[in-house]
Amino acid sequence: MPRFFVDMPLQTGDLLALPEEVARHIQVLRLQPGDSLTLFNGQGGQYDARLAELGKRSATVELGAFVAVEAEPPYRITLAQGIAGGDKMDWLIEKAIELGASHIVPIGTARAVVRLTGERAARRQAHWQALIAAACEQCGRNRVPQVEPPRELLPWLDALPAAPGEGELRLMLSPRGAQPFDSLPKKAPYAAVTVLIGPEGGLAPEEEVAAAACGFTPIALGPRVLRTETAGIAVLAALAARWGGW
Repeated sequence: MPRFFVDMPLQTGDLLALPEEVARHIQVLRLQPGDSLTLFNGQGGQYDARLAELGKRSATVELGAFVAVEAEPPYRITLAQGIAGGDKMDWLIEKAIELGASHIVPIGTARAVVRLTGERAARRQAHWQALIAAACEQCGRNRVPQVEPPRELLPWLDALPAAPGEGELRLMLSPRGAQPFDSLPKKAPYAAVTVLIGPEGGLAPEEEVAAAACGFTPIALGPRVLRTETAGIAVLAALAARWGGW
């Protein structure tokens, strides 16, 4: 059944005029009045709905029953990702959302090939947030994760508590990590996990030292060095398999 994210209050029985971009999507899918669809606003759960009217640039739906269904993993993952070049960042964020990431922090680092500041950074953040909403529509998540404005690594680390809190784990992927991934607990003893990943050139040695001083454990995923757009997806999938995120 077609699913649409709408950033507005929803209530059973309401007759709701949909935003223009959602109406356009309905036109593309060639839905007709009377067809069923699903709406969610990112606050949890979803609503059954029926397309009541369809114009050239408008669509009205009647909201039906609320369904308290969720597709979240049993832990919260923040992905602090070194900003990758080209369309890698888009692809990575989309897949991270499908794999259960609950928060995205784009990180500027010493070896980053892309620098985002000012208006350009704001445009990219808005683009990534729209991409996240679309990924939630596709994968069935009813809680829409947020992407932060791009941050520089060292100020971001300085803003964190000096050490992980109770029930929190901080991981840093590093080819030099002495601790293998398989050393992590077999069950999820953590409610919150933050995973830090460098850009194409990886984190600089001094950046790894700063992250380790902030409680990030350097771990390695194996004998092969993964690309930045592969590493995040690999660790999110591995944690899901290990800790019941599937």
